Amino acid sequence: MSKAEKSPPEPHAVESAQPHWHADPKPAGISSVSWSDAASATLHCLTGCAIGEVLGMVIGTSLGLHNAATVILSVALAFVFGYALTMRGVLRAGVGFTSALKVALAADTVSILIMEILDNAIMVLVPGAMDAGISSLLFWGALAFSLLVAFLLTTPVNRWMISRGKGHAVVHAYHHH
Repeated sequence: MSKAEKSPPEPHAVESAQPHWHADPKPAGISSVSWSDAASATLHCLTGCAIGEVLGMVIGTSLGLHNAATVILSVALAFVFGYALTMRGVLRAGVGFTSALKVALAADTVSILIMEILDNAIMVLVPGAMDAGISSLLFWGALAFSLLVAFLLTTPVNRWMISRGKGHAVVHAYHHH
């Protein structure tokens, strides 16, 4: 089978890749996943989300779009960039496009969804943040705060998912060390 035809590993293959998350020979479970590994996975996901989120907020705010339209644009771009960054690494491992997309969807959907709910809720709830304009400290401060909160509250979820061979653990099967 050529590299381009490589498909995602079977579920048991992903589970066998799981011990990489922690060198300690503890049984599989949340205690076998370090907070550092969970934070690293969350930061990876946040990178794509933040690119899309910031771009969407800047475009929507600059064009004077309604807050709802700006949030929709931000969420859509966060998913696009989040999946794209994950797919980039999986494609480099020789996986075909369709299979890489499936891996990205399995790896990042829950994490991105939680981050987007949190960071957009904060942007909408901080008085004046969405209407402040991109030259405003309020806009950038609220946006930075929203991404920080999204990171902090999504990390435990990612730790739990990784401990069960889900989320970023699916992608990790394609990393070559």
